Amino acid sequence: MSSIKPYLIRAVYEWAVNAGLTPHIVVDATTEGVEVPPGYVDNGRIVLNIHPQALRDLEIGEEWVLFSARFSRKPFAIEVPVPAVLAVFAAENGQGISFPQGASADDGVEDMEALEDNVGSRRKVPKRAKKSSKKGPTLHIVK
Repeated sequence: MSSIKPYLIRAVYEWAVNAGLTPHIVVDATTEGVEVPPGYVDNGRIVLNIHPQALRDLEIGEEWVLFSARFSRKPFAIEVPVPAVLAVFAAENGQGISFPQGASADDGVEDMEALEDNVGSRRKVPKRAKKSSKKGPTLHIVK
């Protein structure tokens, strides 16, 4: 089964561009296969502007995010394996999606399967146990 991650990256990218915002990705530059200008990496991470006006030939594929951009007026071919993308967001408001660092491509699927198992095996809790211990306003029927 293919990973949902590239679809989510494309979705946030398209949403940001359509809304007139500037999409960025946060990349774990220590991941094998990442090709970014080393002088722009900070604490093993780099934030890349992926707005269409900031780059050329953007491709968000199933396994790679590829594009060309200029850094200090010098062209650079950016190559980022999808697992190295830690987040995609709009710079103006910070809205977007972050992904767990070091997660495999199928972690989302496994997490949902575990969630379904937990939901299916959940015991019903008696109504008394659900009540909060906090005393709040109450309504009484007056006849």
